[in-house]
Amino acid sequence: MRQIDLQEHQESKREPLTDKERDLLSDVLPSTSIEPVKGTGDYYRLRPGSIVGALEIGDMSVLIRPKIGIPQLLSIACYALGLYKPQEQKLFDFQRAQTIPDVLALAITGSARRAFGRGLLRGYLSEEDALYTVRGRIRFDEQIRRRYGIPLPLELRFDEFTEDILANRLVKTAVARLRHMTLGSSEARRGLSWVAATLESVSLLEFRRRNVPEVRFDRLNEHYREVVGLARLILLHSEFESFRGDVRASGFLIDMNILFQEFVVQSLRETLGVSGNTLRSEETVPLDEEKMVHLRPDLSWWENGDCKFVGDAKYKNITDRSVPNADLYQLLAYATALDLPGGLLIYAKGEASLGSYKVRHTDKWLEIVEVDLSKPLDTILVRIQRIGRRIEELRDEACWLHFSKAT
Repeated sequence: MRQIDLQEHQESKREPLTDKERDLLSDVLPSTSIEPVKGTGDYYRLRPGSIVGALEIGDMSVLIRPKIGIPQLLSIACYALGLYKPQEQKLFDFQRAQTIPDVLALAITGSARRAFGRGLLRGYLSEEDALYTVRGRIRFDEQIRRRYGIPLPLELRFDEFTEDILANRLVKTAVARLRHMTLGSSEARRGLSWVAATLESVSLLEFRRRNVPEVRFDRLNEHYREVVGLARLILLHSEFESFRGDVRASGFLIDMNILFQEFVVQSLRETLGVSGNTLRSEETVPLDEEKMVHLRPDLSWWENGDCKFVGDAKYKNITDRSVPNADLYQLLAYATALDLPGGLLIYAKGEASLGSYKVRHTDKWLEIVEVDLSKPLDTILVRIQRIGRRIEELRDEACWLHFSKAT
Protein backbone atom coordinates (compact mmCIF):
# COMPACT_ATOMS: atom_id res chain seq x y z
CA MET A 1 0.00 0.00 0.00
CA ARG A 2 1.39 3.41 -0.99
CA GLN A 3 1.84 5.88 1.87
CA ILE A 4 1.22 9.62 1.52
CA ASP A 5 2.32 11.72 4.51
CA LEU A 6 0.79 15.17 4.89
CA GLN A 7 0.85 17.92 7.52
CA GLU A 8 -2.13 20.05 8.50
CA HIS A 9 -2.24 23.29 6.45
CA GLN A 10 1.13 22.58 4.79
CA GLU A 11 1.85 21.92 1.15
CA SER A 12 3.20 18.45 0.39
CA LYS A 13 6.07 17.43 -1.82
CA ARG A 14 5.26 16.27 -5.32
CA GLU A 15 2.99 13.22 -5.26
CA PRO A 16 2.26 11.04 -8.31
CA LEU A 17 -1.49 10.47 -8.72
CA THR A 18 -3.57 8.92 -11.43
CA ASP A 19 -6.73 10.71 -12.49
CA LYS A 20 -8.78 8.16 -10.55
CA GLU A 21 -6.69 8.59 -7.38
CA ARG A 22 -6.92 12.38 -7.66
CA ASP A 23 -10.70 12.22 -7.99
CA LEU A 24 -11.02 9.79 -5.09
CA LEU A 25 -8.99 12.01 -2.79
CA SER A 26 -11.00 15.02 -3.86
CA ASP A 27 -14.25 13.20 -3.02
CA VAL A 28 -13.14 11.88 0.36
CA LEU A 29 -11.07 14.89 1.50
CA PRO A 30 -12.84 17.94 0.05
CA SER A 31 -10.94 20.27 2.42
CA THR A 32 -7.61 19.23 0.84
CA SER A 33 -6.51 21.25 -2.18
CA ILE A 34 -4.94 19.21 -5.00
CA GLU A 35 -2.96 21.30 -7.48
CA PRO A 36 -1.10 19.93 -10.52
CA VAL A 37 2.64 20.56 -10.71
CA LYS A 38 3.41 22.67 -13.75
CA GLY A 39 5.18 20.86 -16.53
CA THR A 40 4.08 17.41 -15.38
CA GLY A 41 1.11 15.32 -16.33
CA ASP A 42 0.52 13.23 -13.21
CA TYR A 43 2.26 14.98 -10.28
CA TYR A 44 0.35 17.03 -7.72
CA ARG A 45 0.91 19.04 -4.54
CA LEU A 46 -1.59 18.48 -1.75
CA ARG A 47 -2.42 20.98 0.98
CA PRO A 48 -4.72 19.62 3.72
CA GLY A 49 -7.24 21.88 5.39
CA SER A 50 -8.40 21.47 8.96
CA ILE A 51 -9.28 17.76 8.69
CA VAL A 52 -6.56 15.54 10.17
CA GLY A 53 -6.20 11.81 10.73
CA ALA A 54 -5.62 8.65 8.75
CA LEU A 55 -7.41 7.44 5.64
CA GLU A 56 -7.12 4.34 3.47
CA ILE A 57 -8.69 4.48 0.06
CA GLY A 58 -8.03 1.93 -2.65
CA ASP A 59 -4.33 1.11 -2.41
CA MET A 60 -3.40 4.48 -0.87
CA SER A 61 -2.81 5.21 2.80
CA VAL A 62 -3.00 8.92 3.63
CA LEU A 63 -1.79 10.29 6.96
CA ILE A 64 -2.57 13.92 7.82
CA ARG A 65 -0.63 14.88 10.93
CA PRO A 66 -2.06 17.58 13.22
CA LYS A 67 0.04 20.62 14.10
CA ILE A 68 -0.30 19.89 17.82
CA GLY A 69 0.79 16.24 17.67
CA ILE A 70 -1.20 13.01 17.81
CA PRO A 71 -1.25 12.46 21.64
CA GLN A 72 -2.36 16.06 22.22
CA LEU A 73 -5.02 15.82 19.51
CA LEU A 74 -6.54 12.66 21.00
CA SER A 75 -6.34 14.02 24.55
CA ILE A 76 -8.31 17.11 23.55
CA ALA A 77 -10.79 15.00 21.59
CA CYS A 78 -11.40 12.83 24.66
CA TYR A 79 -11.82 15.87 26.87
CA ALA A 80 -14.38 17.28 24.45
CA LEU A 81 -16.38 14.08 24.99
CA GLY A 82 -16.23 14.61 28.74
CA LEU A 83 -14.09 11.56 29.53
CA TYR A 84 -10.52 12.81 29.80
CA LYS A 85 -8.81 14.45 32.77
CA PRO A 86 -5.41 16.18 33.05
CA GLN A 87 -3.98 13.50 35.34
CA GLU A 88 -4.50 10.89 32.59
CA GLN A 89 -2.20 12.48 30.02
CA LYS A 90 -0.20 9.26 29.56
CA LEU A 91 -3.19 7.55 27.94
CA PHE A 92 -1.87 8.23 24.42
CA ASP A 93 1.85 8.48 25.16
CA PHE A 94 3.23 5.71 22.92
CA GLN A 95 6.65 6.68 21.57
CA ARG A 96 6.85 3.94 18.95
CA ALA A 97 3.39 4.52 17.50
CA GLN A 98 3.57 6.74 14.41
CA THR A 99 -0.06 6.89 13.26
CA ILE A 100 -3.39 7.73 14.85
CA PRO A 101 -4.81 4.19 14.35
CA ASP A 102 -1.74 2.70 16.10
CA VAL A 103 -2.07 5.09 19.05
CA LEU A 104 -5.80 4.44 19.36
CA ALA A 105 -5.28 0.67 19.13
CA LEU A 106 -2.69 0.68 21.92
CA ALA A 107 -4.80 3.01 24.06
CA ILE A 108 -8.02 1.01 23.80
CA THR A 109 -6.15 -2.25 24.38
CA GLY A 110 -4.61 -0.91 27.58
CA SER A 111 -7.96 0.47 28.75
CA ALA A 112 -9.69 -2.84 27.94
CA ARG A 113 -7.14 -4.81 29.96
CA ARG A 114 -7.78 -2.56 32.96
CA ALA A 115 -11.57 -2.69 32.55
CA PHE A 116 -11.80 -6.43 31.83
CA GLY A 117 -9.47 -7.29 34.71
CA ARG A 118 -12.55 -7.51 36.94
CA GLY A 119 -14.34 -9.69 34.39
CA LEU A 120 -16.57 -8.65 31.51
CA LEU A 121 -19.38 -6.37 32.54
CA ARG A 122 -22.80 -8.03 32.49
CA GLY A 123 -26.28 -6.65 32.55
CA TYR A 124 -29.93 -7.54 32.08
CA LEU A 125 -31.43 -7.40 28.60
CA SER A 126 -35.11 -7.98 27.84
CA GLU A 127 -35.57 -10.92 25.45
CA GLU A 128 -38.60 -12.31 23.64
CA ASP A 129 -38.65 -15.92 22.48
CA ALA A 130 -40.83 -19.00 22.00
CA LEU A 131 -39.86 -21.76 24.49
CA TYR A 132 -41.24 -25.07 25.73
CA THR A 133 -40.74 -24.13 29.38
CA VAL A 134 -42.05 -21.10 31.23
CA ARG A 135 -39.47 -18.37 31.75
CA GLY A 136 -40.32 -14.81 32.68
CA ARG A 137 -43.80 -13.66 31.62
CA ILE A 138 -46.12 -15.28 29.11
CA ARG A 139 -47.11 -12.92 26.28
CA PHE A 140 -50.76 -13.99 26.15
CA ASP A 141 -51.67 -11.64 23.28
CA GLU A 142 -48.86 -13.06 21.10
CA GLN A 143 -49.64 -16.62 22.24
CA ILE A 144 -53.23 -16.30 20.97
CA ARG A 145 -52.29 -14.42 17.81
CA ARG A 146 -49.43 -16.71 16.74
CA ARG A 147 -50.34 -20.11 18.25
CA TYR A 148 -54.16 -20.14 17.85
CA GLY A 149 -54.67 -21.80 21.22
CA ILE A 150 -51.85 -24.37 20.85
CA PRO A 151 -50.28 -24.65 24.35
CA LEU A 152 -46.62 -25.08 23.26
CA PRO A 153 -44.27 -23.44 22.57
CA LEU A 154 -44.98 -20.45 24.80
CA GLU A 155 -44.43 -16.85 23.72
CA LEU A 156 -42.34 -15.40 26.56
CA ARG A 157 -40.67 -12.18 27.65
CA PHE A 158 -37.78 -12.49 30.12
CA ASP A 159 -34.62 -10.77 31.30
CA GLU A 160 -31.27 -12.29 30.32
CA PHE A 161 -28.15 -11.61 32.44
CA THR A 162 -25.55 -11.40 29.70
CA GLU A 163 -22.25 -9.93 28.49
CA ASP A 164 -23.99 -8.82 25.28
CA ILE A 165 -24.73 -5.30 26.53
CA LEU A 166 -24.25 -1.86 24.95
CA ALA A 167 -20.91 -1.07 26.62
CA ASN A 168 -19.28 -4.26 25.35
CA ARG A 169 -20.89 -3.86 21.92
CA LEU A 170 -19.40 -0.38 21.54
CA VAL A 171 -15.92 -1.63 22.41
CA LYS A 172 -16.18 -4.61 20.04
CA THR A 173 -17.34 -2.46 17.12
CA ALA A 174 -14.59 0.11 17.73
CA VAL A 175 -11.96 -2.62 17.82
CA ALA A 176 -13.33 -4.09 14.58
CA ARG A 177 -13.03 -0.66 12.94
CA LEU A 178 -9.38 -0.37 13.95
CA ARG A 179 -8.60 -3.91 12.78
CA HIS A 180 -9.76 -2.92 9.28
CA MET A 181 -7.09 -0.21 9.17
CA THR A 182 -3.44 -0.77 8.40
CA LEU A 183 -1.50 -0.87 11.68
CA GLY A 184 2.27 -0.53 11.74
CA SER A 185 2.60 -1.75 15.33
CA SER A 186 2.58 -5.53 15.86
CA GLU A 187 1.81 -4.86 19.53
CA ALA A 188 -1.29 -2.95 18.48
CA ARG A 189 -2.45 -5.79 16.22
CA ARG A 190 -1.95 -8.38 18.96
CA GLY A 191 -3.77 -6.21 21.47
CA LEU A 192 -6.80 -5.76 19.25
CA SER A 193 -6.92 -9.50 18.57
CA TRP A 194 -6.97 -10.14 22.33
CA VAL A 195 -9.85 -7.69 22.86
CA ALA A 196 -11.82 -9.21 19.98
CA ALA A 197 -11.31 -12.73 21.37
CA THR A 198 -12.37 -11.61 24.86
CA LEU A 199 -15.58 -10.15 23.42
CA GLU A 200 -16.30 -13.16 21.20
CA SER A 201 -19.77 -13.72 22.68
CA VAL A 202 -20.78 -10.07 22.21
CA SER A 203 -22.78 -8.99 19.14
CA LEU A 204 -20.92 -7.03 16.47
CA LEU A 205 -23.20 -4.15 15.46
CA GLU A 206 -22.78 -1.24 13.07
CA PHE A 207 -22.91 2.23 14.62
CA ARG A 208 -23.00 5.18 12.26
CA ARG A 209 -21.06 8.23 13.38
CA ARG A 210 -24.20 10.33 13.80
CA ASN A 211 -25.91 7.68 15.91
CA VAL A 212 -23.38 6.45 18.48
CA PRO A 213 -25.30 5.90 21.75
CA GLU A 214 -24.03 7.04 25.14
CA VAL A 215 -23.61 4.79 28.17
CA ARG A 216 -24.75 5.88 31.61
CA PHE A 217 -22.24 5.19 34.35
CA ASP A 218 -22.69 4.41 38.02
CA ARG A 219 -20.64 2.74 40.74
CA LEU A 220 -21.14 -0.68 39.12
CA ASN A 221 -19.75 0.19 35.69
CA GLU A 222 -17.53 3.22 36.43
CA HIS A 223 -14.42 1.12 35.70
CA TYR A 224 -15.66 0.91 32.07
CA ARG A 225 -15.78 4.69 31.54
CA GLU A 226 -12.36 5.01 29.91
CA VAL A 227 -12.62 2.09 27.49
CA VAL A 228 -16.19 2.99 26.47
CA GLY A 229 -15.15 6.61 26.01
CA LEU A 230 -12.32 5.58 23.70
CA ALA A 231 -14.69 3.31 21.80
CA ARG A 232 -17.13 6.19 21.29
CA LEU A 233 -14.28 8.46 20.16
CA ILE A 234 -13.28 5.90 17.50
CA LEU A 235 -16.84 5.36 16.32
CA LEU A 236 -17.65 9.09 16.18
CA HIS A 237 -14.68 9.82 13.93
CA SER A 238 -14.33 6.69 11.84
CA GLU A 239 -16.38 5.57 8.90
CA PHE A 240 -16.41 2.85 6.28
CA GLU A 241 -18.01 3.71 2.97
CA SER A 242 -17.80 2.87 -0.69
CA PHE A 243 -16.79 5.51 -3.18
CA ARG A 244 -16.98 5.32 -6.95
CA GLY A 245 -18.24 1.78 -7.24
CA ASP A 246 -16.11 -0.91 -5.66
CA VAL A 247 -13.41 1.34 -4.16
CA ARG A 248 -13.64 1.21 -0.37
CA ALA A 249 -12.44 3.88 2.03
CA SER A 250 -11.84 3.56 5.74
CA GLY A 251 -10.23 5.85 8.24
CA PHE A 252 -10.26 8.01 11.34
CA LEU A 253 -10.69 11.72 10.61
CA ILE A 254 -11.18 14.74 12.89
CA ASP A 255 -12.24 18.21 11.77
CA MET A 256 -10.16 20.58 13.90
CA ASN A 257 -12.75 23.36 13.46
CA ILE A 258 -15.43 21.22 15.09
CA LEU A 259 -13.08 19.74 17.69
CA PHE A 260 -11.87 23.17 18.84
CA GLN A 261 -15.43 24.38 19.23
CA GLU A 262 -16.49 21.26 21.16
CA PHE A 263 -13.43 21.45 23.41
CA VAL A 264 -13.96 25.13 24.22
CA VAL A 265 -17.64 24.59 24.99
CA GLN A 266 -17.04 21.52 27.18
CA SER A 267 -14.13 23.05 29.12
CA LEU A 268 -15.96 26.34 29.71
CA ARG A 269 -19.02 24.52 31.00
CA GLU A 270 -16.83 22.67 33.47
CA THR A 271 -14.83 25.69 34.62
CA LEU A 272 -17.98 27.83 34.96
CA GLY A 273 -19.94 25.03 36.62
CA VAL A 274 -22.95 25.40 34.32
CA SER A 275 -24.94 22.97 32.23
CA GLY A 276 -25.60 22.84 28.53
CA ASN A 277 -28.93 24.53 29.15
CA THR A 278 -27.13 27.63 30.47
CA LEU A 279 -24.01 27.77 28.28
CA ARG A 280 -25.43 26.67 24.95
CA SER A 281 -23.74 25.78 21.70
CA GLU A 282 -25.20 26.77 18.32
CA GLU A 283 -28.41 28.15 19.80
CA THR A 284 -30.55 29.58 16.99
CA VAL A 285 -30.98 33.35 17.25
CA PRO A 286 -33.08 35.50 14.85
CA LEU A 287 -31.22 38.44 13.28
CA ASP A 288 -34.18 40.39 11.87
CA GLU A 289 -37.54 41.41 13.30
CA GLU A 290 -39.39 39.11 10.90
CA LYS A 291 -37.18 36.20 12.04
CA MET A 292 -36.33 35.25 8.49
CA VAL A 293 -32.53 35.22 9.02
CA HIS A 294 -31.07 33.06 11.77
CA LEU A 295 -27.69 33.06 13.52
CA ARG A 296 -26.06 30.18 15.42
CA PRO A 297 -23.27 31.39 17.73
CA ASP A 298 -20.88 28.77 19.11
CA LEU A 299 -21.34 30.05 22.67
CA SER A 300 -24.22 31.82 24.39
CA TRP A 301 -25.13 32.15 28.09
CA TRP A 302 -28.85 32.10 28.87
CA GLU A 303 -30.75 32.92 32.06
CA ASN A 304 -34.52 33.05 32.37
CA GLY A 305 -34.90 33.16 28.62
CA ASP A 306 -32.46 36.07 28.12
CA CYS A 307 -28.98 35.86 26.60
CA LYS A 308 -26.25 37.38 28.81
CA PHE A 309 -23.14 36.54 26.75
CA VAL A 310 -22.26 35.56 23.20
CA GLY A 311 -19.03 34.30 21.63
CA ASP A 312 -17.47 32.19 18.89
CA ALA A 313 -14.60 29.68 18.79
CA LYS A 314 -12.36 29.94 15.71
CA TYR A 315 -9.76 27.49 14.43
CA LYS A 316 -8.41 28.88 11.17
CA ASN A 317 -5.23 29.05 9.15
CA ILE A 318 -4.58 32.80 9.10
CA THR A 319 -1.29 33.77 7.48
CA ASP A 320 -1.10 37.48 8.34
CA ARG A 321 -2.33 37.10 11.97
CA SER A 322 -4.97 39.78 11.46
CA VAL A 323 -8.48 38.96 12.56
CA PRO A 324 -10.63 38.31 9.47
CA ASN A 325 -13.21 41.04 8.99
CA ALA A 326 -15.88 38.39 8.48
CA ASP A 327 -15.34 37.05 12.01
CA LEU A 328 -15.74 40.53 13.53
CA TYR A 329 -18.83 41.20 11.41
CA GLN A 330 -20.28 37.91 12.57
CA LEU A 331 -19.65 38.65 16.25
CA LEU A 332 -21.10 42.15 15.86
CA ALA A 333 -24.23 40.65 14.33
CA TYR A 334 -24.56 38.32 17.33
CA ALA A 335 -24.15 41.15 19.84
CA THR A 336 -26.57 43.40 17.97
CA ALA A 337 -29.27 40.77 17.51
CA LEU A 338 -29.05 39.79 21.21
CA ASP A 339 -28.80 43.39 22.46
CA LEU A 340 -25.50 42.75 24.24
CA PRO A 341 -22.66 45.22 24.91
CA GLY A 342 -20.22 43.03 22.99
CA GLY A 343 -18.87 39.56 22.45
CA LEU A 344 -15.80 37.36 22.56
CA LEU A 345 -13.84 35.57 19.83
CA ILE A 346 -11.75 32.62 21.04
CA TYR A 347 -8.97 31.63 18.64
CA ALA A 348 -6.40 28.88 18.71
CA LYS A 349 -3.02 30.49 19.47
CA GLY A 350 -1.07 31.55 16.42
CA GLU A 351 -4.21 32.09 14.36
CA ALA A 352 -4.90 35.76 15.16
CA SER A 353 -3.60 38.73 17.12
CA LEU A 354 -5.13 39.51 20.50
CA GLY A 355 -6.97 42.74 21.17
CA SER A 356 -10.30 44.45 21.50
CA TYR A 357 -12.22 46.63 19.08
CA LYS A 358 -14.61 49.46 19.91
CA VAL A 359 -17.19 49.62 17.12
CA ARG A 360 -17.70 53.15 15.77
CA HIS A 361 -20.99 54.95 16.50
CA THR A 362 -22.02 52.23 18.94
CA ASP A 363 -21.23 51.25 22.52
CA LYS A 364 -20.17 47.72 21.55
CA TRP A 365 -16.78 46.08 22.16
CA LEU A 366 -15.46 43.00 20.36
CA GLU A 367 -12.72 41.10 22.18
CA ILE A 368 -10.17 38.54 20.99
CA VAL A 369 -8.54 35.88 23.22
CA GLU A 370 -6.50 32.79 22.42
CA VAL A 371 -5.92 29.23 23.58
CA ASP A 372 -2.61 27.46 22.89
CA LEU A 373 -3.55 23.86 22.09
CA SER A 374 0.10 22.75 21.99
CA LYS A 375 0.49 23.20 25.75
CA PRO A 376 -0.15 20.41 28.30
CA LEU A 377 -3.83 19.91 28.99
CA ASP A 378 -3.67 21.22 32.56
CA THR A 379 -2.01 24.43 31.27
CA ILE A 380 -4.73 24.79 28.63
CA LEU A 381 -7.41 24.44 31.30
CA VAL A 382 -5.80 27.18 33.39
CA ARG A 383 -6.11 29.44 30.35
CA ILE A 384 -9.73 28.36 29.94
CA GLN A 385 -10.36 29.34 33.56
CA ARG A 386 -9.11 32.87 32.82
CA ILE A 387 -11.37 33.06 29.80
CA GLY A 388 -14.23 31.80 31.95
CA ARG A 389 -13.68 34.63 34.42
CA ARG A 390 -13.81 37.15 31.58
CA ILE A 391 -17.05 35.59 30.34
CA GLU A 392 -18.52 36.02 33.83
CA GLU A 393 -17.50 39.69 33.74
CA LEU A 394 -19.17 40.16 30.36
CA ARG A 395 -22.25 38.39 31.61
CA ASP A 396 -22.40 40.70 34.66
CA GLU A 397 -22.08 43.73 32.37
CA ALA A 398 -24.99 42.48 30.27
CA CYS A 399 -27.10 41.89 33.38
CA TRP A 400 -26.41 45.45 34.57
CA LEU A 401 -27.23 46.85 31.12
CA HIS A 402 -30.55 45.02 30.99
CA PHE A 403 -31.34 46.12 34.55
CA SER A 404 -30.59 49.75 33.71
CA LYS A 405 -32.84 49.63 30.66
CA ALA A 406 -35.65 48.06 32.68
CA THR A 407 -35.54 50.74 35.33
